Amino acid sequence: MGGTVAKQAAPPSVFARRLAEARQRAGLSQRDLGLLAGMEPSVASPRINQYEHGKHEPRGETLQRLAEALGVPAAYLLTDDELLARLLLQWKDLTVRQKKQVLKDVEAALAAKG
Repeated sequence: MGGTVAKQAAPPSVFARRLAEARQRAGLSQRDLGLLAGMEPSVASPRINQYEHGKHEPRGETLQRLAEALGVPAAYLLTDDELLARLLLQWKDLTVRQKKQVLKDVEAALAAKG
């Protein structure tokens, strides 16, 4: 009757998961990412580790520096929409003309729907 219930670890936040995935895709260590984002060498690895384990999340400027170091839009690190995340990864490689065409296509699709 007085048994204990095992506590399940909460799943990592969207940010934690995307940060770890993007870092691994970029082939960077936690320390290297922290250094590229402008962190002091003594805190670079522990801070990225805390971010990836969901213990802390960066604010504005740090988030932007992490995204730049990883070559991804900051919005990619935050969105919980998988399709949008995939689009954001591709978006940076499109020309302005291609981006305008994508927007035009989406607007046309929405107009046809409504």
